[in-house]
Formats: sequence, C-alpha cells, structure tokens
Amino acid sequence: MSEEIKNNGVLVEVKDLKVHFPIFRGLIRKKKVGDVKAVDGVDFQILTGETLGLVGESGCGKTTTGRAILQLDRPTGGQVFFEDTEISSLEEGELRPLRRRMSMIFQDPFGSLDPRMTAGDIIGEPLVIHNICSSKAEYRDQVEELLLIVGLDPIMADRYPHEFSGGQRQRIGVARALSVRPSFIVCDEPISALDVSIQAQIINLLEDLQEEFNLTYLFIAHDLSVVRHISDRIAVMYLGDIVEIATRRDLYRNPLHPYTRALLSAIPIPDPVVEAEREHIIIQGEVPSPFNPPSGCKFHPRCINARPSCSQEIPRLQKIEGQEHWVSCEDYLRAG
Repeated sequence: MSEEIKNNGVLVEVKDLKVHFPIFRGLIRKKKVGDVKAVDGVDFQILTGETLGLVGESGCGKTTTGRAILQLDRPTGGQVFFEDTEISSLEEGELRPLRRRMSMIFQDPFGSLDPRMTAGDIIGEPLVIHNICSSKAEYRDQVEELLLIVGLDPIMADRYPHEFSGGQRQRIGVARALSVRPSFIVCDEPISALDVSIQAQIINLLEDLQEEFNLTYLFIAHDLSVVRHISDRIAVMYLGDIVEIATRRDLYRNPLHPYTRALLSAIPIPDPVVEAEREHIIIQGEVPSPFNPPSGCKFHPRCINARPSCSQEIPRLQKIEGQEHWVSCEDYLRAG
C-alpha cells in the first residue's frame, strides 16, 4: 500500500454487519424455521483511494456484503458508515442523495443490462434519475464522454446489448457506474464471466479510472491472482465471516489463517519444478450450510489444525501487534 493511501481517511466502515435471510415453510400458514446467515457480523474499513479485495469461496457472502454496503440488501444488524454518515438506518428518501456517491459494477455483463434499452440509454439513465443534466445536449455530451472514457466509440450509443461482445458490455456497465461520478464503487466479480485476454483489459481500465477519478473500490472476486494484482489490502471471507485482513504483500508472504493458506496453496505456479515441490493444502469436505453453520470457529470441521476448543470458542478478528494484519484464529493467537 502506498504512503498516499495510508494517509487517507476512512471512506467506508462496516461494524458488526449482519444480513440474514428468513426461511419459511408451509403454503398457507407460513412458519419461519430459521435464517440463512449470509453475512454474520463482519468488521472492516475501506480507505479513500484504495482497493480492498474481498475473496472467498462461492456462497461465502461476498456479494451480499457489497450489496449491503450500498443498501441494495438492507442489513439485519450492524452499521455501515459512508463518509462519516451512518447509512444503514436511513430511509430511502434520505439515502437518495448519497446514492450518487456510490455505485456498482455487476458480475454478469449481459444480465445486468436491460436488453430493451440502447447502450446510450443504459449509461444515461442515472443522469436522468439524479437530474444531473440540464438539457438534452448536455445529456448527449455526457453519454458520449462516458463511452470514450471506457474505450467505446460514441457511435455505438444506439446499439442494443446483444450487439456487443462480453467485454464491450462490461465496459458499458463500467460507464453506467461512472455516470454519476461516484467516489466509491463495488466491483462484484466484474471479470469472472469474461475471457482471460479481456479480463486484463477490464482490470487495466479499472486501474486507470481509479487513478484519473480518485475512486475507491471494493473488489469482490474468487480469483486470488487477480485480487493480488489490483488490491492494496485483501480481506478473506468464509461462511459469512471475515477471517483475515492484511496488505497485499503481507497476506501473500505470510498468510496466518489456515483457510487463507489453503486458498493460496491452490494458486498454480507456472514453474513446474516449484509447483511440484511446494506444499498443497487440501481442504476436506464441503462448505457448511449458512442455514446451520458450525458452532465455534466455522472453519473448524475442515481445518487441519483444529483443536477441541475450536468447536466451542468463537474467534474474534484481532490485530497482530506491530502489523497492519488482522486474523481470527484462536489457535494462531495462542501460539503467537
């Protein structure tokens, strides 16, 4: 992380964030039988101008966390602060002015675009909703500028989503996110549905835009090599919990949580000699259900270092002394 980012203030802060989805049974008399604990009490901060990578297996709550920060999914508990304003308790009318400062790039570059709208209308819709343009001429100029910023020809404004390639559709999604000139963007696996060659182009575009417009990103992904390239800090998520947060350098050089070590060991290395000699940590079993998560440390049924106490003690995310590194593993903290 650069000194400039270290000196910046906190833009987004999440405290004990919970998002639980109720489960009902019965056709006529519906009865609540429990909750899917998609996000179950997470804490982290995102600094102005940085990219915080959020990684973990599918279904661990990454996307729900991003949506809850933007209040697209309302939190069940906890608090979300944006620019020092607690937004999770605000009504929609109070949230509306703040929505111009936050935006989202969705995972599916086709499903997130209305097939009945042209590219220009998709990009320009936020301009209309937030009354940003005072005239049709200004509206057209803004749409053309946004297309140019993301590397598309303004002549494409009258085309429909099905007339674009996957990479071009994602550029439209990026332009739509930029249209309100936000300070914070949640990037929800923005390259996972794209070819590898196109992925690099979109990553480079996001980095260029961040530098040009001083953007702050929450970059959600499951590809650790991509996250390593774009992120300043990385948070590792497992079954609704944050298990480790560190700078990019610290996390890859010295992963502390057993789950993080297992994830990193799964990244292939192009050198066949090194790949054959290094340790591979195989995680046994399947991810438990968020409807009925394990007691204590949620990772303990699959952890090779688990002790009997791990099934009873709920680990807390704690800072390692003298480091910008947090981990929630009682076994490591006791040993340290």
